[in-house]
Amino acid sequence: MLFAASLFVPAPAYAATCDDLYVPVTVALLPQTVHGRLCAPSGAKTVVVLIPGGTYNASYWDIGYTPETRSFRLAMNNAGIATLALDRLGTGLSSKPLSTLLSASVQATAAHQVVQAVRPRFAKVVVGGHSIGSAMAMIEAGRYRDVDGVLVTGMTHRMNLVSVIPTLAQMHPAPLDPATPGRDAGYLTTDPGTRYGAFHTPGPYDAAALAYDESTKDVFAATEAVDSLTLTTVVIPASQQITAPVLLVVGDDPNFCGLLGSDCSSPQALRASEAPYFGTSQLQTYILNGYGHAINYAQNAPRYFGVVGNWLKTLP
Repeated sequence: MLFAASLFVPAPAYAATCDDLYVPVTVALLPQTVHGRLCAPSGAKTVVVLIPGGTYNASYWDIGYTPETRSFRLAMNNAGIATLALDRLGTGLSSKPLSTLLSASVQATAAHQVVQAVRPRFAKVVVGGHSIGSAMAMIEAGRYRDVDGVLVTGMTHRMNLVSVIPTLAQMHPAPLDPATPGRDAGYLTTDPGTRYGAFHTPGPYDAAALAYDESTKDVFAATEAVDSLTLTTVVIPASQQITAPVLLVVGDDPNFCGLLGSDCSSPQALRASEAPYFGTSQLQTYILNGYGHAINYAQNAPRYFGVVGNWLKTLP
């Protein structure tokens, strides 16, 4: 099944209560803490556990600049769906271990423990991610099979290295950046003024949105990138083990679409390109045209938010 923008149906607004959760987890035999912001409308039966991408933290899912347009959290809550936006280990208010202890698998293990912690409260738990966070979500869902759905955004199984390599070259060690203190040199962040080209092009240039993005930027550990690629693209993908329904959403993303990436020319083409990598036949696809990698920042993001909300309500 493919999604089109015409499926967007405005939902009634629900008042949500937001709380900070600090979930104890054990990874690499060490105790850590994952911070998440849980926002739940009264009576919500479904929660989406959200993993941000590299150099982002939980704020990516609740963008404070024009939130009525760009906040995934607000859109889901208004549709009666709870959200739990995580700070990956090493970011935000979560524990900040040595960077060498982190990997996509470690982050997926931490996310699994968060899923288990919130499951008693909700009838359905969905894991979602953006970019490298999508890799972690797929590893979690494929390895543990403990979720009712998987939301993949900003990532496909075929990476356009011609675009990605220059983006990675614009990273520098976190200790060199006053915006990302307290991390060792294995943590990386973006050079000032480079986020539009890395994450937003070909979307329209919005100086205020980019200023917000720069002010909330975070880090990722170089070691996270290694197995996020090998376990989702190079070797047998972790997504082959997923049995739950999957919704995959991308924009006109130069990092994952095009000649060397996946075929994003239409939702049908994207599904044909991605279906061989998934173990579930319940793969649905949607393309948000007109924006790049960080699609939550798109001016037309409500179209994709509406598609996600409708999909969540159809999960068995």
